[in-house]
Amino acid sequence: QVLLVESGGGSVQAGGSLRLSCAASNDGSYCMGWFRQPPGKEREGVASIYTSSSSTYYADSVKGRFTISKDNAKNTVYLQMNSLKPEDSGMYYCAAEANYCTTAYFRSEWFYTYWGQGTQVTVSS
Repeated sequence: QVLLVESGGGSVQAGGSLRLSCAASNDGSYCMGWFRQPPGKEREGVASIYTSSSSTYYADSVKGRFTISKDNAKNTVYLQMNSLKPEDSGMYYCAAEANYCTTAYFRSEWFYTYWGQGTQVTVSS
C-alpha cells in the first residue's frame, strides 16, 4: 500500500510557473506519474519518472515546458510547470506503480495502482 499526497496547486496567469509535489508514504522502486483532468474531460497522463533511475517520460503537449524530478531521500516527486497555458488547467493527480515505466504505458491510467487525491491548477489568460 502506498499513500500519495499532492500539493502545490494554485492559480496562476498564463506564462507563469507552478511546482507540484507528490509525497509517497514509503520508498521503493516505482513508476511515478502525473496525470491531469480538465473540467469535463478525461484524465490524461502528463509525465512519469522511474524512482530507481533517471528515466523520464513526457506527453508531447508538455515537452519543453514541464519537468518531472524526484528526491528519493524525501520519497517525493515533483512536477515543475513553466510557460503555463489556460489549457493546462485541471485537477492534477499523482500515481504510482511498483514497476518500471514504459513508453507504451506511462500515460495509461490502468497501469497505475495507487493514486493521490489531486491538486487543482488553474491558469488564467
